Order: sequence, then C-alpha cells, then structure tokens
Amino acid sequence: MVDIPALDWLAAFLQRPEVLWTLEAVWVAGVVLWLLHDRRTPAATLAWILTLAFLPGVGVPVYLFFGPRRVVRKTRRHAVAKALSGPSRQNLASASAAAATSHGGLIELATSLGALPPASARAVTLLDGGDETFGALEAAVRAARDHVHAEYYIFRSDGAGTRLRDALVDRARAGVAVRLLLDAAGSTGLRRGFLAPLVAAGGQVARFNGIFGRLGSPRLFNFRTHRKILVVDGQIGFTGGINVCDDHSATVHKKGAWRDTHLRVEGNAVHGLQLTFVEDWNSSSRRTLVLDDTQRARYFPLGAAGPETVQVLASGPDQKVPALAPFLHAALGLARQRAWLTTPYFVPDEPLLAALCAAARRKVEVRLLVPERTDSRLVDAASRTFHEALIAAGVEVYLYRPPMIHAKTAVFDDDLAMVGTANLDDRSLKLNFEVAAVVYGGALPGQLAARFEADLLRADRRSKGDRSEPWSRRLFGSVARLFASQL
Repeated sequence: MVDIPALDWLAAFLQRPEVLWTLEAVWVAGVVLWLLHDRRTPAATLAWILTLAFLPGVGVPVYLFFGPRRVVRKTRRHAVAKALSGPSRQNLASASAAAATSHGGLIELATSLGALPPASARAVTLLDGGDETFGALEAAVRAARDHVHAEYYIFRSDGAGTRLRDALVDRARAGVAVRLLLDAAGSTGLRRGFLAPLVAAGGQVARFNGIFGRLGSPRLFNFRTHRKILVVDGQIGFTGGINVCDDHSATVHKKGAWRDTHLRVEGNAVHGLQLTFVEDWNSSSRRTLVLDDTQRARYFPLGAAGPETVQVLASGPDQKVPALAPFLHAALGLARQRAWLTTPYFVPDEPLLAALCAAARRKVEVRLLVPERTDSRLVDAASRTFHEALIAAGVEVYLYRPPMIHAKTAVFDDDLAMVGTANLDDRSLKLNFEVAAVVYGGALPGQLAARFEADLLRADRRSKGDRSEPWSRRLFGSVARLFASQL
C-alpha cells in the first residue's frame, strides 16, 4: 500500500523550481543527443530540438509518427540474391555490356546503391494510360501458370480493382500461387470482404506497415510502400505510376481521367522487380518465402536473352542511402543535351533543386512537366514556390492543364529513360519505398520523349517573373513550403 505522506512529499519535491529546471535540462540534453545521432540537416535538427524540448506534449507524438527517417527491416536479401549467382548472374550481367560504354558510371552507381546489375529484356513496352495498363495487367495475370506477385500502394474496390481481383481469384483457383501485398495507408479503404474471394481461392494477402506497425510501434507509420509492382511467372513484370483504381480510366472518367504511364517488361530484367517484391513480402507477411534452390529456380527463372537492357532500382528508408535521389542527381549531372522530367508532385529538397538548375545552366535542355492542379492544395502551393528559381536558371516549367498528370518519368539525352513510382519530393525520395525501371538505350527513350512532347500540347509554360498570383496565395505557398519534407 502506497504511503500518502510519501506521495505528498514527492509532489512537493517535483514542484520545486530547481527540480523542474534540472528535469528540463536533462530532457533537453537527451533530446539533443538523440537528434544529433539522426544526422539530419542542421535546419531540421534545430527545428525538432526546439519542438521536442519546449512542446513535448505536442512534439513527442508528432515525432513518433513523422520524425523517423530510417527503418531497419529483417529481410532475406542475401538469400534471394543467391538466385542470381553463378551462371545466372553472368548471363544477366552480360546484358550491361552494350550499355557500359556510355552509362558505366550510372550503372556502377546504381549497383553500389543495392540494385542488381542491368539485365536483358526480350521486350519493353510503354503503356499509355490506365485502360491500356489494366488490360495488359489482366491479360498477363490470366495467362499465369506458376505464380503472380502484386504490390500496390492503392488498390480500390471499384471497376479496375474488381476486374484485377477476379483475375487473381481465377488463377488462385487454378492452383497458381497468388500473393497480394497492399500498403496499409494507401489501401486503408479496401475491406476484408472484397478480398475474401481471393483468400478463399487460396491466394495470400498481406498489409505493408499497418497503422501502428507490425509490433505495435508507431515509429513505422511514416514509411509506406508507394511501389506498383506486378510479376507473373518471374518473366513478365509491370511498374510505373498507375495504381489499381478507376482514377486512371478514361472509360470511367472520360476526359477527367488522370494521365499516367506504366511499363511492361518481359525477360530476365523482371528479376529486379521480383527481388523487390520478395523483400517487401517477407517483411510484411508471416508466410514468408523461404528460397531454397528449388524455389529460387521457380521465382527467378532464367529465360532467353533479349535486345533491351534494364536495371531495376529499388529505393527506401531501409537503405543507408535511398537510391533514387543520388541516381537522379548523377543522371542530371551527366546529361549532355536534354533532361525531360514528368512528376505529379514536385517539392524538391535543396540538392535536387540545385542539380536541376546546374544542368540548365550547362545549357542542357531541362524541362519539367507538372500538373497545374493536383489532388492536394498544400502540395500545389509548396510546388509553385520552387518555380521562380528554376526558371531563373533556365529550366522550362510546364503546367499540365486539368485533369491531373500522374506519370513519373524521365528522359536523359537519347539513350536513357526511367519509368517508376517516385515523385520528385522528399517523401518519395527519402521516406517511401519506391522502385524505378531504368532503360539503357533501345527504343524506349525516344518513345517516352514523344509522349512527353504530346503532353506539352496540353500544358502552359510558366514565364519568368510571373507575379499573377495574389499576395495571399503566395503567402500560403511559403507556409506550405515549411512542410515540404512531409508532403
């Protein structure tokens, strides 16, 4: 039984000013040491120190949910990578021979950041828009003979989602191994009842990073899989900007459909997408894929070589250096004639902004295509604050008229193209789990450039010194920019 006088003494002791000041000093010192260990930018470190030190009641919950920028995952990457050892790895690596002459530095950079070496692909197909992409996804799934692995940020129970789910159910009933990984935040509205037919047919469903983490830890809430991956039989793979929802469908929304781009890859280069999926699946599901020799041969089959060269670049906060940002910086630095980038959400950090401006000042034709209006007023306001500096450096900034453009692509010169899931913002480049297909040479860079020029027909170029926005709107943009690292 607690002694009441003792409690009274303790309460009185804690109310003494010298005790409160001592406790505050210990708290601030602890906060400073903890945040210095994180090694953020000086401005971010100081902001978090002030918030946590003097507003702990507000700062601590906010930091637990939005502060951490690294996550440690127990993955089986080393076991998966064995699938590409020996003759298999030699065959895949040989696909980089043609690209190594002009892109050896980029290839070496991507590989040092954790990507598999470039691999050959029998075909690389640019998919233009949601309806074409959904048709290709459903056709590939229905032709599956061994397994289908799918990972999506947004998967809805609308027309697009229902059709793909039904295709997955059909294959699961036929004995095909079906695994579906959904982000817990992006697909939070998808009910168990919608997925019940797939589970009943023998398919497996897992959620990536539940709202409070797998072990009840809110520290993981800030980390999401923004990846869009579908792999069929280890030899056909898809990635790009298109989620499984009707937002991208012209059949449903007519002229209001989002403009987007996806990529279909066929051949050994799909192994990079497969590796990315397996890592995410094994960190999210209790029914992990244990890859012995038989299973590795099953999920990483070695097919005939092809004429295309593709490197899959996965990026995320589980890496010491998230891979996409340094790759983009290097590609901008090595570009000679052009760098054309499309992104729906443009809220860059200082290094990316500097890389874009530096490329333009070297007389590289840097073009940036962004939506005139997205689905986030805060992002729109913050994004506009960066345009003036870009235009002053010589970057051509284009605003795509509604409906929204959602593609995440880049073309560098005539022989390098990227199609992926990442936006040009802090969240995608530092916090989200993202993936991109980098294509060296071949027809895709020209095709993607032609698509970019077609999109410019629906865009307006921003002019230098454009001050048409009212003062209140510019102020809102300046305030929104303060939250750039979390947008």
